[in-house]
Amino acid sequence: MKRLILILALALTVPWTCLADETGATTIAIAADDVRADAGTLAGHRSVSMGQPDEAILAAARDAGFVAVIDLRTAGEDRGFDEPAAVEALGMEYHSLEIAGAKGVTFDNAGALDDILADIDGPVLLHCKSGNRVGALTALRASMHGASDGAALEIGREAGMTGLETAVAERLSED
Repeated sequence: MKRLILILALALTVPWTCLADETGATTIAIAADDVRADAGTLAGHRSVSMGQPDEAILAAARDAGFVAVIDLRTAGEDRGFDEPAAVEALGMEYHSLEIAGAKGVTFDNAGALDDILADIDGPVLLHCKSGNRVGALTALRASMHGASDGAALEIGREAGMTGLETAVAERLSED
């Protein structure tokens, strides 16, 4: 199943960017400094990827019909609130896929993300702290779905990948 991905990456500096990747998904990047996520922004999208959301963004996602949140942060990372409890209180599913930096950027973890996404029937909010891990796994997923290495790296960059680009390039060269 093809998914439409909306990237709300906190670190992006370009207010709006749009591209189509080789998996057929459309990626829209919105700099959170310029546009605050609300139900109208999120409506109509199958999945949203971003840096750490706050409780208002989680509520906006719920109001837009999102049914699940996938958190790529490790258990020891401070979220500023009890995210699993907040997500569940909003009536959404909470999933954790801990990606611990470059060591966690693997095709196995990209496949695990695909497995989680396949089991969710409805829109999904996917996040880490800054969008870097989201972008890295997005690049590997694009490769798994047939994107060239160059296209996968570009998709990852557009999705928020910064410091993990070297790790992604290494994984792509191993494949």
